[in-house]
Parts: sequence; structure tokens; C-alpha cells
Amino acid sequence: MRTRLIKVTLFSSTLGHRPSGRRSRLRVLSSGFTLVELIIALALIGLITLLLFSGLRLGTRAWEGVEVIAERTAEPRIAHNFLARALMQARPAQVTLDAEPVLVFGGDAENLEFVAPLSEHVGTPGLYILRLSLEQGKKTQLVLTRWLLHPDVLKGFGGIPEWEPFDGGVSSTRKAPLDEDLAAGAFGSSLLLDDVGELQISYFGIAKGQREPDWSADWLEQDRMPLAIRMHLTTKEQTWPDMLVRLPQFDQPEGGLRR
Repeated sequence: MRTRLIKVTLFSSTLGHRPSGRRSRLRVLSSGFTLVELIIALALIGLITLLLFSGLRLGTRAWEGVEVIAERTAEPRIAHNFLARALMQARPAQVTLDAEPVLVFGGDAENLEFVAPLSEHVGTPGLYILRLSLEQGKKTQLVLTRWLLHPDVLKGFGGIPEWEPFDGGVSSTRKAPLDEDLAAGAFGSSLLLDDVGELQISYFGIAKGQREPDWSADWLEQDRMPLAIRMHLTTKEQTWPDMLVRLPQFDQPEGGLRR
């Protein structure tokens, strides 16, 4: 009898605790987000999404801006690099005209002619007479015309215009359409830079009648190359630093080629 009372007491005690546990679980299940909390959470998610899309749009615009600037500066950079490389390889070549040796180098403020080697990608590898000039039209264009330093090419044949030394006059005018490539690349005319704003070339050296080197606005009918060239080249949209190139110096002019 005593044992039964103990069992009944334990059972009753257990039953007495069950309602309390059920109420605790009900309280846990009934707790959650209120409407205000849900609205705040949705607002925060919307704000974060807006910030993400704004950052993505800003990054896209920045990338597009970089591409536009890169395209805008590509042509002037290529022209600068080509001219610097060509001038650093300039050669004091001579051509005999009417039994008189003529140094193939001349220029003024907006035109320049010199001899330099070109690689085989232009057609025929070798020394070329390169003439840099401004062409006026709807846009001011910087044009490079080249003749292979060969008697037959300089005399002109098969549509190639005859070469005449640059003298600052009519002979500086280009006589061939742009991008024309004749005689396997022995002659051609290419556009270096479109829509030029300003081209200003000056020459540093000892000109005829001078004892000390000085800067000059032109270099015509000289018997030696200048020591250096300074070129101020800009476009309508951008100004570039002046290009200063020291020309290679040789004891004697190369060639004595007869045209």
C-alpha cells in the first residue's frame, strides 16, 4: 500500500508539470515578426538592392568613360610613338640631282622630310624618304607619304609620283590618294592623325652661317641634319606634351644616290 502511494504521487507530480510545458511551447510558437519589423526588413533589403544597382551602374559608366578616353588617345599616342621611333633612326642620305648632291632632309613649321628605315610590314623593307605634312580639308589631317630610296621609285613609274626635294613650296603637297600602296609598298600615303589641332616643328642645330647651335623655325637647303627636333602636336580635343627627339649623328651622309 505504501508503494502504490509513492507511484501515484510521482504520476500526479508528472501530470502536474505537463500543462506548464505546453503553455511554454505555445508561447514560443506564437512569437515572430511583427508587421513593423517586416516593413523595416523589406525597406533595408530594398535600400541594399538600390545601393548595389547604383554601384553597378557607376562602375559601368566609369568603364565606358575609360574606353572613350582610351579610344580618343590611341591615335595621337600611335602617331607620337611612330614619329619618335622613325626620327631616332633618321639617316643623312644624299641624292644627286643635276650633278649636285642634295641632302634628303628638310622641313618647316608644318612639314618634315627625312630618310629612315621601315620594316617589311609596309611592303618592301629598306630606307624610305618619309614626308610628313598637314592636309587641309573638312578636317586637318597629318599625312605620311613614303618613297623607297631607289632611283626607279624616285623617278616615278606605274602611278608613283616623281619625288622632288622638299623646299617649303609646292613640292610639299601630297600627290597621291590616302592609303594608296603601289609597287609592293615601295610608295604609299597613310593617315597618321585625323582632326589635328596644331602642328609646330622646330629644329635645333648649326645652320649655314651660324657658329653655335640654335633653334630654327625651318631647316631648308642645309648640308647637315639638325641635332634635335621638337614637335608640338595636338588634336582638337587633347593637348600632348611636346616631343623632343635627338637625331643620330653621322660623319658622312649615306648614299650619293642618283635619281
